[in-house]
Amino acid sequence: MDQYNEPRRRKSGNGLAYFSVGLIGAIIGGFIMAVIAPTYIYDKIIPIPEAGNKIPGQQIIIEPGEETSVAAAVAKKVMPSVVGISTISIQKDLFFGSRYKEGVGSGVIVDPRGYIVTNSHVVGTSRKKLTIYLIDGRELEGTVLWQDAGLDLAVVKIEATDLPIAELGNSDEIEVGETAIAIGNPLGFRFERTVTQGIISGLNRSIMVEQGIMEDLIQTDAAINPGNSGGPLINNKGIIIGINTVKVTAEGLGFAIPINIVKPVIKHYVEDGVFNPPYLGIYTLDREIIGFYETDMVIKSGLYINEIVRGSSADKVGLKEGDIITHIDDIEVNTMLKLRSVLYYKKPGESVKIRYLRKGTKYEVEAVLQGQ
Repeated sequence: MDQYNEPRRRKSGNGLAYFSVGLIGAIIGGFIMAVIAPTYIYDKIIPIPEAGNKIPGQQIIIEPGEETSVAAAVAKKVMPSVVGISTISIQKDLFFGSRYKEGVGSGVIVDPRGYIVTNSHVVGTSRKKLTIYLIDGRELEGTVLWQDAGLDLAVVKIEATDLPIAELGNSDEIEVGETAIAIGNPLGFRFERTVTQGIISGLNRSIMVEQGIMEDLIQTDAAINPGNSGGPLINNKGIIIGINTVKVTAEGLGFAIPINIVKPVIKHYVEDGVFNPPYLGIYTLDREIIGFYETDMVIKSGLYINEIVRGSSADKVGLKEGDIITHIDDIEVNTMLKLRSVLYYKKPGESVKIRYLRKGTKYEVEAVLQGQ
């Protein structure tokens, strides 16, 4: 038989006891609201402080010594080039109408004349104000020169000179297991220029995001949180190998865009003052992204042409759907990001040699790139 215990009767207490208990509860509640709640609210509801009441960041200071860790040395080298990025945009609300919304992210200076690389989603598309926060305390207005939502990359310009810059590496040469260090502003400027360390966990990863499929990403277990977006992923020599972009819900799964894709974009802006993406007119699939499609197709190498844009450069030279591109200008291309990075060094009107396979037979054509 189940046991049943009759509830005990409450004893009547005096008012002083109740007052004491209430006072203690109020003190504890006040402590929670003052110390614990802001952290929770800041994380869950308010990603950044208001622009006019910015809380001073916890800047990392490295003391020189005989024994300096890799992360400390890297931070000392790269941190001056890392910036905070704040955007003000107008958000429409069903109940409250239009209201201002502030967003925060990170970026990295890549040229002393004020060119900065960040994520497209950091600068947004409906911004009303874009502010760049430098390590020396200056707050400068930023102008977006270029952004690509598919790549989640953007180039921002500020009017300044002699700025500290980051050294850009070669993301084609990184290997799984190498040290990976991230610097950024997780959860807003309260924790600006935070340094986290991990390893390169994987390469050429493709993930599904709200905007579609992001391909050929660097996977790392270095902690990446909201606000880190747009900041640099760095190797143990203090060289930038990627731009942090997204973290999935699983712990230790962060992703960065290989730096090689944005290097030609920077080169065009620095040398020419403008970047006009060249256009071949093909949609391709690589061996990683094919897994997102319901097909039995297996791609071992090269890029499978899934679609040809009629009237494009590729169409004019006779490329067809089902062809597999293996080389552009004698450079092997096995990922879509590699194809873009090779083409981005070119300008519309320039020619490229394309080597491809059609039903096992090798062919080569020369195509003139168009402008978008």
